[in-house]
Amino acid sequence: MLKTKGFSRELSLVAAIVLMVIVFSIIEPVFLSGANLLDIMDQSVINGLLALGITYAIITGGIDLSVGSIFAIVIVVVGDLLVSGMNPVVAIVCGVGIGFVLGIFNGLLITKLNLQPFIATLGTMSAYRGIAYVITGGWPVLDIPDNFRGIFNSDVFGTIPVSIFVLFGFAIFGHIILKYTKLGTYIYAIGGNEEATLLSGVNVNRSKMLAYAISGAGAALAGMVLLARLGSGEPAAGQTYELNAIAAAAIGGASLAGGRGNMIGTLLGAILLSTLKVGLVVVGVDSFWQYIATGAIIVIAAYFEVIQDKLKNIKFSKKKVAEGAGS
Repeated sequence: MLKTKGFSRELSLVAAIVLMVIVFSIIEPVFLSGANLLDIMDQSVINGLLALGITYAIITGGIDLSVGSIFAIVIVVVGDLLVSGMNPVVAIVCGVGIGFVLGIFNGLLITKLNLQPFIATLGTMSAYRGIAYVITGGWPVLDIPDNFRGIFNSDVFGTIPVSIFVLFGFAIFGHIILKYTKLGTYIYAIGGNEEATLLSGVNVNRSKMLAYAISGAGAALAGMVLLARLGSGEPAAGQTYELNAIAAAAIGGASLAGGRGNMIGTLLGAILLSTLKVGLVVVGVDSFWQYIATGAIIVIAAYFEVIQDKLKNIKFSKKKVAEGAGS
């Protein structure tokens, strides 16, 4: 049975989100309106999908800087397919497949060429972006059909955007993979101690490639959500989005050293960032301050990890001392 202390990070994030909502509501009561709260969730979707995917790479002890560029490739390719008359559902499957394959390629560079994840995905970040520009010649893809836009950009129950269900659906899928499958176990093990995992007989390379493939699939879904919202596909879309995704994952408790992180924390991290950004806009704070506030939260979240590790070490030392005294 799960204990409450196992969710201390998630509970802290929920408390922080609630505190933000209270503070912004006191300053500007309209912040607490149902429409604004729905807007916060809607604004969390794209960053949340990117962050949920990239969490897999982070847990393995790696990073994926290419998600913003995968995002752009999927937007322009799916956009072209739709304009050429492809069935929207088939186009969505193709989009997810493209993200998955591009993620696999990242994994191949890391596992087969033994490149550091930072270097490998820094390279593909530039290469994939160039491919997006080459495909379109630098021009946006226009006139995206309404039947595709309606899939991601419509509302259910009157006011709730479908994209929110896409976000939560991907989070549930990711949670099941990490929590209840061998792949999830292997991904955590690789991040905790890759050498020991390899010696135990696990196919480390395959697990890593699948982790980066899921990261690419998350970027693909995020790209198609934006494509549906805007009705056009820009090859420049998604630039710097990887930074927000990494921030959401880090705030949610994913350790950049690997071995730690989960979908619930990352989802809450994305919602917290969205709450902060929307709140600052509603209360009339200059948008430039959003960068400062986001950076401060990332530093605080990282320091929270340091404090947790120190407390664990102190607790472990006391336990050893007590065991020594008892013997």
